[in-house]
Parts: sequence; C-alpha cells; structure tokens
Amino acid sequence: MPDNARADLEDWLRLLLTPGVGPVMGRRLLERFGTPTAALAASPDEWRALGLSDDVALALAESRSAERSAENAARQMAALARSGGRAITLADDDYPALLREIHGAPLLLFVKGDWAESLAQPCIAVVGSRACSTYGRNAAAKLARDLAAAGMTIVSGLARGIDAAAHEAALEAQGRTIAVLGAGLDDMYPKENAKLAERIAESGALATEFPFEKPPTPRNFPYRNRVIAGLCLGVLVVEAAERSGSLITARLALEQGREVFAVPGNITSGKSAGANRLIQDGAKLVMDWRDVAEEFSYELRRRLRQGQSPPTPAQRPLPLELTEDERALLALVGFDQPIHVDALAMQSGLGQSRVLAALLSLTLNGALRELPGKRYARVLR
Repeated sequence: MPDNARADLEDWLRLLLTPGVGPVMGRRLLERFGTPTAALAASPDEWRALGLSDDVALALAESRSAERSAENAARQMAALARSGGRAITLADDDYPALLREIHGAPLLLFVKGDWAESLAQPCIAVVGSRACSTYGRNAAAKLARDLAAAGMTIVSGLARGIDAAAHEAALEAQGRTIAVLGAGLDDMYPKENAKLAERIAESGALATEFPFEKPPTPRNFPYRNRVIAGLCLGVLVVEAAERSGSLITARLALEQGREVFAVPGNITSGKSAGANRLIQDGAKLVMDWRDVAEEFSYELRRRLRQGQSPPTPAQRPLPLELTEDERALLALVGFDQPIHVDALAMQSGLGQSRVLAALLSLTLNGALRELPGKRYARVLR
C-alpha cells in the first residue's frame, strides 16, 4: 500500500474508532471538512459548531494526537492485512452505490472475497428465523437457489437457520452470495458457520462495518441488518416471528425505499406470524423467484437469465440411481414434515439395519437431510 494511501486509511480508522463518532456524526464531519484528515485537524470550536458535545470533541482531539490512537489504527491495518481482506471507505469508487444512499451509511466496510464481482449483479436479501422450520429452510433454499441461478447476488447475515440455508443454496447454484457480519472479520458468528464463511469468501464476499476485535453483541445486529437492506434492491423474509430481527431488516428496507417480499407460512406457527403480517401490511407474497424479479425494472429483468421455470420437486430427477430400499424410504419422506426413523421402519416394513443403511446413503447423496432427534426430511433440489 502506498504511503499516502496508508496514511489516508489510518485517518479513516482513527475517525471510525473515535468514541461517540458513529456513522451519522462521521458523515456530518466529512460533509463539512471533506476528508477524515481535515476533520481531525479542525478546531474544537469547529466541531462544536456541528453539534458535537464536549466529550466527543475531546475524543476527536485525542484521536488526532494520542499515541494510543495511532497504535489502534495500526493494529487494525495489521489485522486487515493478515485476514486477506481490505477496507473500503465511503469515498472509494467501489463503495456500494445503494448503501451510500442510506441514512447513516457506514464510514468503512471491511470486506473479504470477490467484492466487485458480487456487487456487479443486482442484490436481493433473503432473511428469516434462526430457529426455522423444515418448510422455512426448504423455501429459503429453493428461492435463493433459483434467484442466484437467475443472476442475483444473495445477501444475508450468516446466522443459523434461514440465513445459512440461503447462503448454502446460492453456493450450490454456483451463484454469488454476500454475508454481512455482526462482528469483525476475525470473529465468525456463530462458530458453526465458520466453514460456510470460508466457502462464501471463496466465491462471494464477507462484509462488516465493525473493526477487528469487535465481538458480536446484541446491539450490533440492528446495525448489521441496515447494511443487509442497504446493499439490496429488496428484502425477502421467509420465516419470522412477531418480534424478529428479520422484521427490523424489512422495516429498514421500507425506510430506504426498497422492495419487501414475504413467503406465506402456516397460520398456526409462531415462526410464520411475522412474515404473514408483512403480507397483510402490503409486502408482496412470494411463491416463486419470478414473483421477486417481476417487481424490478424491465432492464433488470432483461438482465436476469429468465429461461424456463425451474422444475418442481416432483419433476426433478433423483440424485443418483437408488436401490429399492432407498426408493421405498424416499417415497415416505416429505419435504416439510420430518419423519422419525422408527416411523420409517414401521411404515416401510424394512428391518432396522436396512432402514439405517438406506437413510445413510440418501443423506450422503443429498436426497435427505437428517434433523435432530433422528428425523428426516426431503431436500429440495
């Protein structure tokens, strides 16, 4: 990195790390002074004229002069280099145009992976419940897979449940996906999705506004959600309870002038109450990826690879040549209602050992998914 670029990034980091200077106040300083360097060089009276408190003015003065501030910025740059990522500032050309439009856009984004290629396609967010149902997971996977195959980048939050299903389906379709994190690039949360994050970085991108050494805390996730919505043309909610972070993302999308979509769910399930309420309030009901695409401009729809409608699950070929035992069990397992191994043994009439062997094979070849409690469900392909 050239010395002048390094010094410029150090000042961006000093501003970012200054206590009391968040995205809104940071944007105000930049609009008034032009650059972080000039903002840090201003006088306390100039800062106060912008509405900064004495405490924030004191913090800014320390950020421009204190040795600790320089060390903190240098530590961030060293961590960024070790991670293989890079920082994109609000002034950079490859800062996302849609995100720049929102109120309180992040001053910096720390990104890793193929950022430019991921943003070259139109982005759609797919979000939902962490404790999702089999129906919700299948719906998220099907829609994300078809949207990714059509040429849209799937954006989500790397959380358990719907988020993970959306990311995985986009990767299966050999499409692009962006995971927006609620912590620094050095802290993948939840830990169980660390391997998924590695796969995303290889063919998509990871992004966060949080610096290194910033752990995931509950207050981080509403900020994370506004970035998810801000990157995208619209937000698709697959499953959400009445009080859900996904509903926050949908509300932020509406405030940002973006489209909101929702998948209808079981009216007796609390997991679907929030998504169903969104539809009542005017969100577009989605049953197929085309329901999403048709809300966008003609030019964007023309860019998407329309082709023929993806085949229904019943039409899609089985993944491999199956044995008679495997075919018998597959006929008993549904997509949305998991079935216990004992019920499969009873209904198929096969012995326990034959059932377990067939289930193992079907799980390994991707036809079935094993769920907690020795229950199984079909996988939408």
